[in-house]
Amino acid sequence: MEVNIGNDPALIRLAQGIRYQVFTCEQRIPAELDLDGLDEESYHALAIEQGEPIATARLTLKEDGSSTIARVAVSEAYRSAGVASAVVQALMQHAQEIGATSIELHAHSHLKGYYEKFGFEFIKEVEIVGEHQLIEMRRQLART
Repeated sequence: MEVNIGNDPALIRLAQGIRYQVFTCEQRIPAELDLDGLDEESYHALAIEQGEPIATARLTLKEDGSSTIARVAVSEAYRSAGVASAVVQALMQHAQEIGATSIELHAHSHLKGYYEKFGFEFIKEVEIVGEHQLIEMRRQLART
């Protein structure tokens, strides 16, 4: 498996395809909630296995230097195989490289322990999307 990071239109289309399958088809989250207009200004991690896109996540850098990881999605056949960890770690490294001061994410509440393993701290419960309670988590990044 390889993980590519970029923001070219072809990579974004592949990422959106995975997200559509996971969020809209499986989790019944309306597509318009996923397509929030931030894709073109964000970095996307795309995991590829044998030429096929299997997972994605998105990193958006804000003007104040903080960043947000969002839209973490893994094709069903590759779940519980460390693929999500690979795309999240790739974006965490990229955030560090581009000088982000922190990373925030809104995750499904049942993933709190998972993200704590990456050094994220629980901040608060936030919105409910579809039928999923989301929580805000944050990790400060070391300045290099």
